[in-house]
Amino acid sequence: MTIELGHFAFVLAFVLAIVQAGAGFAFWRQSELAQRFVSQAAILQFALVGLAFAALLSAFAVDDFSVRLVVEHSHSLQPMLYKITSTWGNHEGSMLLFVVILTLFGAAVAAFGRNLPNELKTLVLSNQGLMVAAFSGFVLFTSNPFWRLDPAPFNGTELNPVLQDIGLAIHPPLLYLGYVGFSICFSFAVAALVSGRIDAAWARWVRPWTLASWSFLTLGIAMGSYWAYYELGWGGWWFWDPVENASFMPWLAGTALLHSAVVMEKRNALKIWTIFLAIITFSLSLLGTFLVRSGILTSVHSFASDPTRGIIILAMLAAFIGGAFTLFALRASTLRHGGLFAPISREGALILNNLFLSAATAGVLIGTLYPLVLEALTGARITVGAPFFDLTFGALMVPLLLLIPFGPFLAWKRGDLVAVGQRLFGAIIVTLVLTLVVFGFLGFPISLAPIGLGIGIWVMVGAIAELAERAAIGKVKWAQSWQRLKGLPKTAWSTSIAHFGVGVSVIGIVCATAFQTETVTSMQAGETAEIAGYSITYEGEAHFEGPNFTADQGTFGIDAPWGGDRQLTSERRVYAVSGTPTTEAGIATYGFSQMYVQFGERFGDDGRVVRLWHKPFVLLIWLGAVLMAGAGFLSLSDRRMRIGAPARAKAKPAEAGQ
Repeated sequence: MTIELGHFAFVLAFVLAIVQAGAGFAFWRQSELAQRFVSQAAILQFALVGLAFAALLSAFAVDDFSVRLVVEHSHSLQPMLYKITSTWGNHEGSMLLFVVILTLFGAAVAAFGRNLPNELKTLVLSNQGLMVAAFSGFVLFTSNPFWRLDPAPFNGTELNPVLQDIGLAIHPPLLYLGYVGFSICFSFAVAALVSGRIDAAWARWVRPWTLASWSFLTLGIAMGSYWAYYELGWGGWWFWDPVENASFMPWLAGTALLHSAVVMEKRNALKIWTIFLAIITFSLSLLGTFLVRSGILTSVHSFASDPTRGIIILAMLAAFIGGAFTLFALRASTLRHGGLFAPISREGALILNNLFLSAATAGVLIGTLYPLVLEALTGARITVGAPFFDLTFGALMVPLLLLIPFGPFLAWKRGDLVAVGQRLFGAIIVTLVLTLVVFGFLGFPISLAPIGLGIGIWVMVGAIAELAERAAIGKVKWAQSWQRLKGLPKTAWSTSIAHFGVGVSVIGIVCATAFQTETVTSMQAGETAEIAGYSITYEGEAHFEGPNFTADQGTFGIDAPWGGDRQLTSERRVYAVSGTPTTEAGIATYGFSQMYVQFGERFGDDGRVVRLWHKPFVLLIWLGAVLMAGAGFLSLSDRRMRIGAPARAKAKPAEAGQ
């Protein structure tokens, strides 16, 4: 009966979303009554969809094999954690989670957007309701997770073994909170275009939602990267997979949106940029939804291979994106440019930042879609791999990274580049010295790797220099500098921490790419292999039974170059129901570096093929991402981020024609 109640609640949410969208768009000028209705509808909608999701979650938890989705993606022998995560480890369940996040953000605006103008709030929630209606209708009519089977089978067919990992409990929800969360930015953009109110106050209102979505997406991408790294058994952390790209593109566009919103808020400028980026960011999120579920590509991330459902998603994508850009085209000519500024200014630096990020997004988009378009038009199949993305993306990121430390030092409206260079002179010297030390330590190789490390160091030192400049370190007494540091707003700290995190990730990427060591060898019990100064001894294997798999587990002893013994295990599993083999890598962490061991196929009577990787400073990749996301949440905690907009809106009403 529980699943029927969930189904009924979801149908009610679908109907309510239609009414919410229709009534909101029809009566948005009748502000108070319409706003009250759409706000209450948004909150009730979230409650209903949450109830539906809880019902499906319960069906998986109690092994209700009368529900078709449970049969297809779960098994009674699965551990409870994987039964629960099976709820969204499939197309139907993941789409239901998609709708849950849509309604969550709508309810959040309804509950916490009390200071928003009534008309704007009504339009935002109406557009959000329209999207909920579209995607919940898609779930109900093409991907219904609530269908029962009669008669019910005794057991299920189990979740994809690759997905039976703690990563599935963390990665998809975080990712959805990110790129589905950008729906609110999209709704704010549509609302602004419909109402004609596009001003600095609007940017202040939209920025916290952008920041929250961007922070969650950063964590989601980082978690997905680390999951692939340890679970797939080949030690890669990024493969430029089309679906990886589909989550990365909204992140790039969202980063540009964040910076553009700052300019709009501070200087009432870049209105066209900001609205465009708000639309394109969520559009890229919808594109990722289409790629994953259309069946047009083969990927470990793909949930569905039903072309019919793919066409429906494509039609929805075209309707939302096409409608938004049509509205944008009609309104763009009426947008005033706002505050004027010189090319050399903080505004100019942020425009340059947006240009580089937009170009990088376009490059990734072309590389992702070109093979699909070419196959559709000619039937020819090609693969656009890492060399293309590394070259195009890297060529755009290098100058951007070099320019990052300059931006915060430039004044608004008009800056002095020479003066900024003088203020950054100490940071430049420190960077050069550290880079030369790195070159010397590596033996002055003919390689781009030390330059890459130097760029990462430059970004990190520049972030520290920004804080030092704000605190006047070296110009006033240390006690005064300390008081200034403590008194800095959280938004200032978050900017520096985020930029510092970028530098940390750059260093991790360079080190893990350029300096990793790999060897493949056959080993028998008692034999030792050498890699990067480490001695790896194969101590033998044991067979054991897991809850729903059997495994051969190899044990390895590691002697580090500086001494100290450590053990790790690596497994080859075979899942009982599907018969699918998987590899569980053994990982030993040394500071920010890792020794990565894959227990491979049998070799001879009692030998094993063993793959060894030494990955120096690889953890810095994800540490940098955590710092960036943490900086975003720190900025959100700033009280001025939450209360500054209403006061500003009352003090400075919208310009005529805006």
